[in-house]
Amino acid sequence: MELSPETIESLLDQGIALIYRIVPSLIYALLFYIVGRFIVNKLVKGFKKVLNAREANPSLNTFLVGLVKALLYVSLFIGIATILGVPMSSFLAILGAAGLAIGLALQGSLSNFAGGVLILLFKPFKVGDVIEGQGNTGTVTKIDILYTHLNTFDNKEVVIPNGNLANSEVVNYSSQPTRRIDIKVGVAYSTDLQKAREVILDILKKDERVHAEPQPVVFLQNFGDSSLDLVVRAWADTGNLWPVYFDSMEKIKSAFDSNEIEIPFPQRVVYAKND
Repeated sequence: MELSPETIESLLDQGIALIYRIVPSLIYALLFYIVGRFIVNKLVKGFKKVLNAREANPSLNTFLVGLVKALLYVSLFIGIATILGVPMSSFLAILGAAGLAIGLALQGSLSNFAGGVLILLFKPFKVGDVIEGQGNTGTVTKIDILYTHLNTFDNKEVVIPNGNLANSEVVNYSSQPTRRIDIKVGVAYSTDLQKAREVILDILKKDERVHAEPQPVVFLQNFGDSSLDLVVRAWADTGNLWPVYFDSMEKIKSAFDSNEIEIPFPQRVVYAKND
């Protein structure tokens, strides 16, 4: 099919008109992108400096910087689309539909993501703390946006989703500088309680790791089936809690043996009835 000279001339005119209409928009969009990218990089660097100066959590810093950078680039590309004449209503509708689809597909991950943001912002615990959560106890080794990593006392790594941690009870054993040591000791019913109390308190007073204030105390807690149950309470630095506990247990046993204070075995009284 041959084109007539008039058709060719019309097509050329339309092409030239299209070029005159599109090229300026392309040039403006390119300039807008170059300038906008320069401004975005400057803003991101400034924001990063502000966060580093505040000595916030590194994981939170990385997340916030990434979020701000993504929002700025989305704004930049919306501006470019506007210059190129893309209808904003259609563009925003596509973004909304894509966001809804991604949200439904990543529902669990988004819950962990939100939990990670809350943990990093409000800091119920930090790296190095000993915590109990989701049935696990251990030292926090890393806090990511999605997961918290624990190292248990028997050297196992536990990875817990942040969504679960943020929506459940978490016990932080390291948040306070001091902790109370509770030791339960059983003595025979024939024991002189005052003597047993003095023996235990003497052990605690000689231990420099035990705080003088609040003072260590020994109480009679219960009349057991086979023993008088004593509870020993003393305060120490958080890091010394378990060393003091185990050392005191051994020293109390040795001191009781030296002072002839009996730690009884379970006992039963049996009556024999003769016909």
